Amino acid sequence: MSIPKEPRQLMITIMYLVLTAMLALNVSAEVFNAFKLVDESLVDSNAKLYADNQRMPDAIATGALRDPENFQIYADLAPQVREKADGLVNYLEELIEEMIEEAGGWVDRNGKREINNPKHTDAASRVLVTGEKGADLLQTLVKAQDEFLAFIPENDLVRFSSDAIAISVDPDAYKDAETPRESWEDFMFSRMPLQAVLPIFRKFINDVRLTENNILSFFMQRVGGDDIIFDDFRVVAAPSSSYIIRGETYEADLFLSAASTSVDNMEIFVNGNRIPIDDGVGRFRVTPTNIGANRYTAEIRLTNPATGNVDTYTQTFEYEVGLRSANVAAEMMNVFYIGVDNPVSISAAGIPTAQLNVQGEGAGITMTPIDGNISRQMVRVTQPGEAKIILSGGGLERTEFNFRVRRIPDPVARLGTESGGGMGDGQFKAQRGVIAHLENFDFDARCEIAGFQLVRVARRQDPEIVQNAGGSFDGEARRLIDQASPGDRYFFENVRARCPGDTAPRRINDMVWNIR
Repeated sequence: MSIPKEPRQLMITIMYLVLTAMLALNVSAEVFNAFKLVDESLVDSNAKLYADNQRMPDAIATGALRDPENFQIYADLAPQVREKADGLVNYLEELIEEMIEEAGGWVDRNGKREINNPKHTDAASRVLVTGEKGADLLQTLVKAQDEFLAFIPENDLVRFSSDAIAISVDPDAYKDAETPRESWEDFMFSRMPLQAVLPIFRKFINDVRLTENNILSFFMQRVGGDDIIFDDFRVVAAPSSSYIIRGETYEADLFLSAASTSVDNMEIFVNGNRIPIDDGVGRFRVTPTNIGANRYTAEIRLTNPATGNVDTYTQTFEYEVGLRSANVAAEMMNVFYIGVDNPVSISAAGIPTAQLNVQGEGAGITMTPIDGNISRQMVRVTQPGEAKIILSGGGLERTEFNFRVRRIPDPVARLGTESGGGMGDGQFKAQRGVIAHLENFDFDARCEIAGFQLVRVARRQDPEIVQNAGGSFDGEARRLIDQASPGDRYFFENVRARCPGDTAPRRINDMVWNIR
């Protein structure tokens, strides 16, 4: 008999042997209950082995990619081992169902599915002893020992322990029985209560699954499958400091991090407390109460699936905790002007950008992130008065910042670069119109002349008056400008200009020009 390596597997085997011996001495209700418990334990153990075996072929196939020429044979054999084991288990399960049906089948007791007559002593005999199925069972198990061993490549036989073939059956056991028996099946099953036979079959299934597990584990070792298979790669930044202020240099080491989304043998602890793992990545969350530097120690324990050895990795990390604060600053002037873009910068210490809410109120304010960055906003206003920018979210209470809202300052009417005085007649005639100039205004805004009244006063002549729409000299205004002679005086009166955001033209300065 193969000696199991796992403590749980060894315990189940010992319980099975002890209860088999007890059955020969007594068949009390306690013994039947004990056999039921062993049967349930074996069912649970078999399910765990099945789940473990199910994941290994893919891991073997992945490991074989490292050296297909030498390792592909293991990837090809792994599904065959699984298929052979599944076939044997199905065969044994069918015999179990046949014996249960022979004993009256299944019944519902208090909402639980149970065997109708677990103490039935003829069910196993009829199925396995009277007919040929018991002899077939023996031959199938004996043959399976060699069939499983045949999956091991010839050049690996020296490395593979024959004890790994866990199927244990002795065809000659009946010959040494104290009570004469005619055959192995007669010795094993004749007149045996069904509840005592079931653990025997579960043990057969357990032997098959354990053999399957041993062979697949051997294949994993051959292809390096006991190594962790990393299948999730991410770029990770390790900053020299997790807290900086404006003007300081941010430095970080960037590297490629690998994780295993299928790993199930890893535990992560932070300051001694286990944390959840999702797709091979631990999720650590904490709400610190101390302002300033905080530290935590992370420990990762990794169990090698092949050797059972536990590798431990420990690292201490530090982060800075500060108080939440926020500020809004106008980048051009500490006032918003109607009709132009007013850029503002928003700083919010201790508040994740994704959680920061930015709103505007009053003066017809609208706000648009610059290049999608919430920390820089372009503000537009339409009404004079006061506007508010409100910050909230991310743990920050509603915080208001007030800004005055004004019209664009009055522009200055000019001819060329001057607003009046003397000008030669030739230079004067060369002017194309009146312009509206914004002095000492940093915004990108342009005002237009809406119109004016032009008066020419020539020597010994009556004044000539014309109205001009727009800034450029039209026909009548152009005629008066072209008549300029030394000694003439020109008056630009009722000059009106329209700036961005204006609903109507505004009066600006008049001009007086003396022609030289």
